[in-house]
Amino acid sequence: GACCRAVADSPLTAHLAAEDGICRHLDRTTQLCRIYEQRPDICRVDLQYRLHFQDAMSWDAFCALNQRACAILRQR
Repeated sequence: GACCRAVADSPLTAHLAAEDGICRHLDRTTQLCRIYEQRPDICRVDLQYRLHFQDAMSWDAFCALNQRACAILRQR
């Protein structure tokens, strides 16, 4: 959910932002994605790894990097 609350911060996800910068598909009550099964490719961590990062780092390193990014976003 931390990424969903910061979609306006990236040009890759800004098109998903509501007026407040939070993803327009995030259910504000449950904090879950309302379109999870049909979510955009940019929201699919495993797909982004295969398409853009698998030649540069291991899956474990990619997950660790994402966990650090999530921690930073949660501190905002």
